[in-house]
Amino acid sequence: MKYGNYLTQQQADFPAQWQTHFIDYAALKTFLKTQTTDTNVRLSTAFAPTHVFTWTPATATDATFDQQLSTRLAAVAKLTPQFIRLLDAQVQKFNNFFVAIKGETKKRVQHVLEKEEDVDVVKCERALRDLLMLERFVYLNFTAVAKALKKHDKWTGLQVRDPYLMRTSQLSFVQSVSLMQMKPALMAKLSAALVAQDVQPMGSGLPEDSPAVAHGMAQLRSMTEPAELAVAAAGGALGSTLGPLVNLMHDTQTVKISLRGPHGTDIIGGVLGCLTKHRCQIADFSLSRLHHDVTFGVLVHLPNHDLDLFGDLARTAQKWDGTLAFDIQDAQLKASQLADPLQYALSEAPYSGRSKFIATVLNERGLTPEFLSAWLNWLLQKKISVEQMRRLDGHSTLMCVEFRLSVPEGLSPEEMQSELIAISHAHQADVALQPDNVFRRQKRLVVFDMDSTLIQQEVIDEIARIAGIEPQVAAITERAMQGELDFKESLAQRVALLKGTPVDALEQVKRRLEFTEGAHYLCRALKNAGFKLAVISGGFLPLAKYVKEELGLDYAFANQLQVTADGKRLTGVTVGPVVDAVRKAELLEVIAQAEGIALDQVVAVGDGANDLLMLGKASLGIAFNAKPRVQKEARARINQKSLANILYLMGYSESEAAELQLQS
Repeated sequence: MKYGNYLTQQQADFPAQWQTHFIDYAALKTFLKTQTTDTNVRLSTAFAPTHVFTWTPATATDATFDQQLSTRLAAVAKLTPQFIRLLDAQVQKFNNFFVAIKGETKKRVQHVLEKEEDVDVVKCERALRDLLMLERFVYLNFTAVAKALKKHDKWTGLQVRDPYLMRTSQLSFVQSVSLMQMKPALMAKLSAALVAQDVQPMGSGLPEDSPAVAHGMAQLRSMTEPAELAVAAAGGALGSTLGPLVNLMHDTQTVKISLRGPHGTDIIGGVLGCLTKHRCQIADFSLSRLHHDVTFGVLVHLPNHDLDLFGDLARTAQKWDGTLAFDIQDAQLKASQLADPLQYALSEAPYSGRSKFIATVLNERGLTPEFLSAWLNWLLQKKISVEQMRRLDGHSTLMCVEFRLSVPEGLSPEEMQSELIAISHAHQADVALQPDNVFRRQKRLVVFDMDSTLIQQEVIDEIARIAGIEPQVAAITERAMQGELDFKESLAQRVALLKGTPVDALEQVKRRLEFTEGAHYLCRALKNAGFKLAVISGGFLPLAKYVKEELGLDYAFANQLQVTADGKRLTGVTVGPVVDAVRKAELLEVIAQAEGIALDQVVAVGDGANDLLMLGKASLGIAFNAKPRVQKEARARINQKSLANILYLMGYSESEAAELQLQS
């Protein structure tokens, strides 16, 4: 709801004699709307985004840049004093009425508070109602002043709001703390009077001796704090006796404040000092830093009467060379925020019905402006909001950034993934998208494929090279990895070609194995972080066990080659269950069950078609330099040289990963 409409709605609830003394917000707004054409001296925002400021020689017949600026300065120099005079008159009218009403209200409140015995409940309630109404009157009008000044500053390019509000700190309606401090005592007095007279909650329909009434009165007798009394009234324990006052009792204002400047800790301390002085309740905060420049934002609930907070904030900004911004939240947002505080956290986009995702963007050669622009344009097209950005790498060139995203309903992960693959391929950068939930940060098991993942070779091809049959085996291997040939059939065909190969060929292969860049670094970091690690390979067990020992893994599963009775040569067949795509997924689940780990806490990494079921079984399945089909179907993909980049997808920064290397 627009504040003008809200103010009109609230104004109608006040007595007729009060209504004519409200700030005429509509008149102020109309004045600004009709008088601020071509007056904005902040030229960067005064013109359309497509406007180009051209270099115009002073001798040209068209309006030169200095002439445009001079015209606007002259217009705003005439308009702003007029607006200030108009606003001053409105504020003076409002303040004069406040002074008159304040005296009458204070007398009534003091009379009730001074009476020791036989307190008149009706008079006590009337005094409290008058006090709360006066409090509400002040804040509605102060908000109107602040919002009118905000519009003036926006439409003229000047910054007069803060010094103007500092001026108002000298007026009576701001310096009304002593009167408003009587409210807790008055509420306690009313509570005691109700208890003493055993006032039955009206309209409850319950007999006086009912358990519900007895319980309610017992609670009331124990209440000493105004907040407790208000809660009781809101819950119906006092019925209509205090019901009309409940909203006023709870009536604080929600204000969004930010202070930006070069003195980080001083700025934070200055804002918190103001909030402490004025007894504000902090609902949320946010902090961002760019070297020495800090922006500290805070969402607070402000007691209605304590308006000098804004003057103190302006003085704090002046002291620390900061830029102050604040916005008094509208009633609809305030109600929603109070009903669901997390829904309007400062770090989140203030929209309902959205899902949270983490996107990790990565390029070892550096994230280019072209890629980042394409990525952000895609987010804009999909109406996806960026809530947080965190740099994960520590290189001189930007390499990896983690984005927290707010995604509208109706966008499926599958649809997003397919479009992101195209963006990734166009810019040779990776985008990994994951739901942002507690399990994303609580992984406990990582399962790897071996060939072309933990190691750079395909082991059966290496054995074939030693046996002199590499071309025949490699052709079958490639067809299998592309998903063109059933894995079991391809394995049987390739192993058959190895018949008669000396067993010591496996030892030669071990010496030739090249571990993928970052494999040792990744596994050492994960082990030191407490992860369980496994290799599940469609290759052969002796080599999988070797990789397990070299990398410090916990499990190794692979196919077992049969050897001749003398143990010297391969027979050309395997023994035991074939570790194909189905078996890989089954083994992943078996390991997770044995370790007591949920599938939501499992990561799988692979590159071939026979890894797809395993990647799908894990909550985070990563296609590492994988074949096109695998990249298309996997939830995440990395097309970089180093396996260490997997740590980024798991939320570890480079400095955190380096720290894990130092653990014993």
